[in-house]
Amino acid sequence: MDFLLSGLAACGACVFTNPLEVVKTRMQLQGELQAPGSYQRHYRNVFHAFFTIGKVDGVAALQKGLAPALVYQFLMNGIRLGIYGLVEARGLFLDSNGNHSPGRSALAGGIAGVIGAYVGSPIYMGMYQALSVIARKQGLWGLWRGALGGLPRVIVGSSTQLCTFSSIKDLVAQWEVFPPQSWKLALVSAMVSSMAVVLAMTPFDVISTRLYNQPTDAHGKGLMYRGLPDALMQTIRTEGIWGMYKGVGASYFRLGPHTILSLFFWDQLRFLYQTHKQ
Repeated sequence: MDFLLSGLAACGACVFTNPLEVVKTRMQLQGELQAPGSYQRHYRNVFHAFFTIGKVDGVAALQKGLAPALVYQFLMNGIRLGIYGLVEARGLFLDSNGNHSPGRSALAGGIAGVIGAYVGSPIYMGMYQALSVIARKQGLWGLWRGALGGLPRVIVGSSTQLCTFSSIKDLVAQWEVFPPQSWKLALVSAMVSSMAVVLAMTPFDVISTRLYNQPTDAHGKGLMYRGLPDALMQTIRTEGIWGMYKGVGASYFRLGPHTILSLFFWDQLRFLYQTHKQ
């Protein structure tokens, strides 16, 4: 039930935030490995990207990839949040004094994120026909191309997100700002977590997107980057340090609401289930 509720919470958030994922991905890929000012910027900012994509490709283009996104969110976050929830329910985040331990929370969030992301990596690349074509041309392991490059992103993002959420929720609960079990407690904690996770995750998100998107040779080897460190160095060398934060506005518009909605839905679904169970 923990895994099911976690997956449903993530899917609920995904329906609202998938258009933001489309915009974020396009903004991260424009001007790839080109010096600033040397390329035509198709998207000046988040709002211009929304308008341009809707005008040129149609409004439906903003929900491109929704089906695989829902499957990925259900699988990846169902596993990630489910594992974290089980560990939390067993009291393993509490230190010897019974206080919440941010270190244990961050470690559990990172490990849970790695497991969920690696299992869901093939879905992140595409579905149905795309998966069969990739498997046929590049073999079974081709479905996990770029998965290792994406793991640092998930470790940083998942540990930051879940640790911040649990820590803030515990802190605000101690301050007794809201009544016990108030939905406002989860909402405020998720909002703080959303800001922290975007700052920590955007550089890794940019690199992960580029590793997944790069063309490959006949053997499935990337033609632009040799791996995560090479992609990181090439981006900084060519585009500067701010190249690592391309699309950060779009990243927050996507990751922020997704973090808030998924954590809020997750917390409330678990609370409702426990209340019904009792």
